[in-house]
Amino acid sequence: MYKVVVLTDPDTAYGFRLAGVDVHEADDPAEARHEINRLLEDENTGILAVNEGFLAAIDERVRQRIEATYRPIVVSLPVKEKLGAIGERRAFLARLVHRAVGFDVTLRKE
Repeated sequence: MYKVVVLTDPDTAYGFRLAGVDVHEADDPAEARHEINRLLEDENTGILAVNEGFLAAIDERVRQRIEATYRPIVVSLPVKEKLGAIGERRAFLARLVHRAVGFDVTLRKE
């Protein structure tokens, strides 16, 4: 069975892990390019959602490879790079989780 894989920055990764998605992290576009190439070769990857900033940084050769292949399906993952206050960050992550799982998840500190 194919799996959904998300490639994003470490700060955004937590929300997708909460949604139960297989998450790979990259700290910068160079690391992301390497990881994208590796995930394109993985036979188990069915859908690869990539942070839009990382996807914008790939070279033309990889972009053509993505367009020519039927699996995995590569989609851009909109990620807000600059988040302000903690409440705004939590709201943004809550929207991402809601979009991924279809309902609201509220986390509280104990």
